[in-house]
Amino acid sequence: MSPFNPVTPTILSQLTAIVGADNCSTAESELNLHAQDMSGHPPHLPEVVVWPQRSRQVAEVLRLAHVQRTPITPWGAGSSLEGNPIPLHGGILLSLARMTQVVALHADDFQVTVQPGLPYKDLNERLARHGLFFPPDPGANATIGGMLANNAAGIRTVKYGACKDNVLKMEVALADGRLIRVGSRSVKQASGYDLLHLFVGSEGTLGVITEATLRLLPIPQRMSAVVASFPDVETAVQAVVAIRGSGLEPAALEFIDGVTAAMLTEHGGADFGRRPTLFMEFHATHEESLRLGLAEVATICRELGVHEIRSTADPTERQKLWWARHHLFETQVRLHPGLRWLILDVAVPLSAYPALVGFVRQELERTGFVGYMVGHAGDGNLHVTLPFTDEASYAAATAVNAAIVRQALDLEGTATGEHGVGIGKRDYMVWEHGTAVDLMQALKQTLDPHGILNPGKVLPVKRGT
Repeated sequence: MSPFNPVTPTILSQLTAIVGADNCSTAESELNLHAQDMSGHPPHLPEVVVWPQRSRQVAEVLRLAHVQRTPITPWGAGSSLEGNPIPLHGGILLSLARMTQVVALHADDFQVTVQPGLPYKDLNERLARHGLFFPPDPGANATIGGMLANNAAGIRTVKYGACKDNVLKMEVALADGRLIRVGSRSVKQASGYDLLHLFVGSEGTLGVITEATLRLLPIPQRMSAVVASFPDVETAVQAVVAIRGSGLEPAALEFIDGVTAAMLTEHGGADFGRRPTLFMEFHATHEESLRLGLAEVATICRELGVHEIRSTADPTERQKLWWARHHLFETQVRLHPGLRWLILDVAVPLSAYPALVGFVRQELERTGFVGYMVGHAGDGNLHVTLPFTDEASYAAATAVNAAIVRQALDLEGTATGEHGVGIGKRDYMVWEHGTAVDLMQALKQTLDPHGILNPGKVLPVKRGT
């Protein structure tokens, strides 16, 4: 028996009164569009989709769901990879897609305040007019609210940090309809409990972000991309450790295995060759600083026996390389029609990265999976994509996932570096956090006593629910 109540005609009428008839839909097409994210997890239809446009509307929708004990699932762009916004229990799908305003630009403070539905690429296009940018780059054009709710990271984390490192203040709607503000526009904050970072990464299970003040940086004046291919995986990952240990600060340091490099070379429009490859980007204010850094990278790679290394400062060529990297998954899907994909995401301390990559390669060889291995190697993050076609191959892929997670935890890492927990990683939470999960459940109970906020995500599901 479900612990939740369905969306009734009375609830529909109340939702329409809150957001307006044009911002509330039960149309089959809209329900289908909001039933599944980019992951391989099965879709679940919501009963209604609502599009609030103001913070107060979000709060009122939450209060209604709280009173009626109806599940509510926040939705950004649907670009997540662990089923994070799939409405497992139906109910209300709360899309923030129409909350796209830049509330205030504080250019002199290198800050901007935005609504949660603004896609980050759109934000950076607007900020570019002022010579500023928001550093986290997850690849897909995710919304700011979704990125914060998932603590998204991406290719630039090695230099600029994840979302948690680039947010200063948020407005959050709680399950009972209260609106609270957490954090401050002051860069230095030491007042009270750190509620700001409690909500960052909570995936909409503790509250819904309705506004955020973000930390910005000046757009780098000098950029250069470096592509270095190596004779084997071991040498490539050794180079990752050596480059980071040298004191250099790459803005991006990506690892691509030979299978993936070959695919991108043949079908992705990039010349990565067919060997294990590192793809790096460096930012600098002065040309001489950039030149010296690139020379140091070349020296490190040559000492380790690099097969080939080349660099480019040409913006068009650099963007072409990033385009291929960002569209990796789309390329895989296009080349393998009819297959579905399980996308793994773990992270370990940098010194353990070679051991992690070695274990994954052995696991793929043992099981016979033709998996693609890429990673934000500069911060110890690794992604593996595994194909599946039916229940049997899906079960085999999830077994590989579990083995890789266990290995990452044994190496003192984490079950998920940036994709979040969602559905796919919730069963590993006790493995990683032990009895601390009890405290997480207590926090959830305090902030969301009826469990209406994004139910079935992050925390292990109790039997009978």
